[in-house]
Amino acid sequence: MRIPTVWAVVAASFLLAPGSAPADEIQDLRQQLRQMQADFEKTRQQQQQQIDELSRKLAALMPAAPAAKPAGGNDLEQQLAAELSAAAPPTTADAAPPPATVSAGARPGSAYMNLSYGAALDAGWSSVKDPSAFLQLGDHDPIKRGFALRNAEIAVDGAVDPYFKGFSNIVLKLDKNNETAIELEESFLESTSLPANLQLKAGQYFAAFGRQNPQHPHMWSFADAPLVLNRMFGPDGLRSLGAQVSWLAPTPFYTEVFLSVLDGEGGTAFSFRNPGEPDERGVSRFAGRATVARPLQRAQDLLLVPRIASSFDLSDTQTLLAGLSGAFGPNDTGPHARTSVYGADLYWKWKPTNATQGFPFLAWQSEALYRRFEAGQDLAAGLPAEILRDYGFYSQLVYGFKPRWNAGFRVDYVDGNSGMFDPGDPFRGRRWRFSPEVTFLPSEFSKVRLQFNRDHGEAFGDANSVWMQLEFGLGAHAAHKY
Repeated sequence: MRIPTVWAVVAASFLLAPGSAPADEIQDLRQQLRQMQADFEKTRQQQQQQIDELSRKLAALMPAAPAAKPAGGNDLEQQLAAELSAAAPPTTADAAPPPATVSAGARPGSAYMNLSYGAALDAGWSSVKDPSAFLQLGDHDPIKRGFALRNAEIAVDGAVDPYFKGFSNIVLKLDKNNETAIELEESFLESTSLPANLQLKAGQYFAAFGRQNPQHPHMWSFADAPLVLNRMFGPDGLRSLGAQVSWLAPTPFYTEVFLSVLDGEGGTAFSFRNPGEPDERGVSRFAGRATVARPLQRAQDLLLVPRIASSFDLSDTQTLLAGLSGAFGPNDTGPHARTSVYGADLYWKWKPTNATQGFPFLAWQSEALYRRFEAGQDLAAGLPAEILRDYGFYSQLVYGFKPRWNAGFRVDYVDGNSGMFDPGDPFRGRRWRFSPEVTFLPSEFSKVRLQFNRDHGEAFGDANSVWMQLEFGLGAHAAHKY
């Protein structure tokens, strides 16, 4: 599959753009960290083998234990075991809570493992009777008046061996009838010691497209997902099975290049090989068309997601991160139909040098996306082949005005050309939304947020909603991306 020439030229020019800060230090530190992790794990394994060998020799030399040992009769063994344990180097697992240090059936001390749990409870009201029909389209958005629980996450991460670390999370959510749904959201391996500044990821994961798509809901600055991400990637965001290679470029500023090769099938690949939803007759449809099965037959049937991102230190107090992303693959509305999605994102943060507990700060984040969707012909439904174009953006500003408090404002806008299918499709048509919010963090493990949404859409007119969100976390969660 060929990525358009314009895209390649823009990406190359972005990679070669001049920077203002010597970010090669980031590259060196990253290499040193990976090497130290590998050396540390090898040393620990060698010492553990020595401990095991000495323990076996000691057990062979000790006489068989009588039915009842006199007190103090095992002093020599206890003393030697204590000395051997004291000689072993400390590990990350030593400082972690006991349930999270060792996986089931694993030898103690073989590798660390963090186990965490987090949940977000929503409560609120909307002028629309069923907010999930048109307003709140994200899979983790508030979906009804009253109370809702749309994200309860069990996450596990840890070191597999000197070469890989792993992450997996299981998400549970309650639907409008408070029935529980469960899904394996992510489960992947990530390399830690590849040469040439390379890193490999493989498994099920959120694609590195833009800034917010790879983030879990507890990292969001608002209670719901931006409209443009719902429009392009559906309720779940863009995630799939596959592999990603990333390369930290040797530029004078931080620059990283990503390429994912994904299966691209199912509802989590919304704009691609997505069978859609069944109609009243049980026929699966997307964009009004009956979908066709498109099994993988050649390389062009895979979903490709390239990305390039760079970070610049504008000053001692300001940082700018910019990125370009793309997603290219087939869709299920026709035997030859394809989809292309393009995106650009910016993130700017100001934090003074005398900040206390990270406050005050000012963070601005924006993303703009464009989708070209080739909709196939469906003669039975009276729909011709056509090109559907959608575009939109969101822009949000968050101000941390004092420790544990921040306030934000987000603007969303999406639009597209008119299609020949059902005009009531909630994922089409013009729409905008204004969302002010205020957040209080009692600690790093809990969060309380109040948000107001003013919506307008061609399908539903005007709507007002107020959402309160209570979030909490247990355990040691993996580090977040900056």
